[in-house]
Amino acid sequence: MLSIIRAIDAINDWFGRFIAPVIAIITLIVIYDIALRYFIGRPSDWAFDITKMLFGAYFMLLTAYGMRHCVHAEVDIVKQLLSKRVRTVTDLVGYIVFFTPFVWLLLTHGWEFATRSWSRGETTYGMVSIPIYPLKTVIVVTGALILLQGVSIVLRLILELKESEHGA
Repeated sequence: MLSIIRAIDAINDWFGRFIAPVIAIITLIVIYDIALRYFIGRPSDWAFDITKMLFGAYFMLLTAYGMRHCVHAEVDIVKQLLSKRVRTVTDLVGYIVFFTPFVWLLLTHGWEFATRSWSRGETTYGMVSIPIYPLKTVIVVTGALILLQGVSIVLRLILELKESEHGA
């Protein structure tokens, strides 16, 4: 079980480090667009759409990496009052009751959304027709990465429960 956890964590760590530099590309495109506005008096026809799409993909693809490193917001005022074992059980139930249906919906609807977009060759409606289907595919990739990280977290919680049973 520990080897599965390590493998999933390694995948999301690698993917997060691979995607993180995209912010530099987004920044360069924004600077380019600002320079065009300043020197020419008009922005590019494509930069705004591209930066929105890249930032959306960036945000989604780093979600599993964020889960891996517990950087998500969590209100744990009540959880702090509970014992470690009860917190672990609460987290486990939360993943089963809330996380699993969310990821299921994300994957199934995301898949339909992406395949429909690919079949139509969907593009933006601006002056420059930028393909949208790669961005919609990001929804499915994100769902898969989040699902994997969720499996890692649930397995880790199960290990914690087993350790608390043997240690208690």
